Amino acid sequence: MLKILGVFFCSLFLPLAHAQAKQPQMLASLETTLSSSRHVLPHNADDVLKQLDLRLDAYPRDYEAQLLRGLVYFKSGKPEQALRELDDLLREVPDFHLASLIRGDILLSRVVALKNIGKNRILSQLTSNQTARLDALRLEVKFRLDSVRPRFSAFSHAQTRLPRQILKLGKSVEYAVLVEKSTHRLYVYQRQKDQPPKLVQNYYVSTGKKKGNKYVKGDLRTPEGVYFITSWIPKDRLPDEYGVGAFPLNYPNELDRHDGKTGYGIWLHGTKSSYYSRPPLDSEGCMVLTNIDFNSLKNEMRPGATPVVIVEKIDWLPPKVWQRERDKVLSALEHWRRDWESLDVDRYLSHYSNNFWSQGYNLKSWSKRKRRIARNKSYQKIQLSDISLLAYPETATGKKDIVVARFQQDYHSSNYQSDVSKRLYLQRNNNNWKIIYEGR
Repeated sequence: MLKILGVFFCSLFLPLAHAQAKQPQMLASLETTLSSSRHVLPHNADDVLKQLDLRLDAYPRDYEAQLLRGLVYFKSGKPEQALRELDDLLREVPDFHLASLIRGDILLSRVVALKNIGKNRILSQLTSNQTARLDALRLEVKFRLDSVRPRFSAFSHAQTRLPRQILKLGKSVEYAVLVEKSTHRLYVYQRQKDQPPKLVQNYYVSTGKKKGNKYVKGDLRTPEGVYFITSWIPKDRLPDEYGVGAFPLNYPNELDRHDGKTGYGIWLHGTKSSYYSRPPLDSEGCMVLTNIDFNSLKNEMRPGATPVVIVEKIDWLPPKVWQRERDKVLSALEHWRRDWESLDVDRYLSHYSNNFWSQGYNLKSWSKRKRRIARNKSYQKIQLSDISLLAYPETATGKKDIVVARFQQDYHSSNYQSDVSKRLYLQRNNNNWKIIYEGR
């Protein structure tokens, strides 16, 4: 029997299995992996199962939730129920190699004491590459399990906290994507009328092979900041490694280029057809979803409108604190609009930082241009609508507090009128918000 199981495990290490093989092995050592999770399993296993059931009710193709149900049953001393859960899962997604490895671990546990993931006689003669794959699997199991641990779970935080990164979504922005690199989760928030955005979905996501913020081309890191979907590329125009489609982001954006960052081709995309998913740190900088999850998400994405905010760690705020943050930025924006409309150029320019820049302008040249324009006007009316406010992660801006305001600007004056989409980058300085960039 051990010989048969050995063949089974080794076959999953063939190149075709790639990263998936790593994941299941980690689960084989559930006894060790979950021993550090006593606050979740098995003592409140029923609560975890209820949470996973809610996930499956909301999203029936949440195969991660089904995988985790199998793990919970196994750790709760119900291996037969765990096997049934995994068998059902593999009938739906036979290419979920991680689930196959976990199933093999459960079978192996009948005859071999499992001390750690992949720590058994069958897998004792691994090559260095195979060992690296097992290490990646251990990491993936950790992140997947963290999604149901109360102190890590976004759904737990969402009951009492709101992400500072998404302060407001304009009427043209139905959904926003928030990626937390430290937990490898992608969260989807939906705009609510007269209410804070609502968390409606979260997925496991792979990111760049190297940790940290992206700075230069080829550094294999995923950038941190506020970005927007620029286009949609269907499967038939892509190599298979990008899966069922891709959404390119506007990296490098205005702030990235100003800061001297280089690189290109940062996308949100699917997974190669021979794999169900990829390890946590496995891309060249892109964000990678399973093809099933990507297809679930793609209809909510709108090129030119959907923001994708990427952070190392989400800033979770109590609702009242979150609302104060939002209101302060909205107030600063309204004061800027009102002072611009007044034709009092000094008051208008007081809203701009000394470090301001905008396509060929610095504060001095911008001020000179605005004074010249104002002299030729007898009145001007400015209206702002469809306002979105998205906060930069502090790690991406060197501890500088920056918010991106994106809105529609309707401008009428005695000699000119326009209706344009505009973007401001505002930076907090001594509790005052100053504009550091203005553009379209």
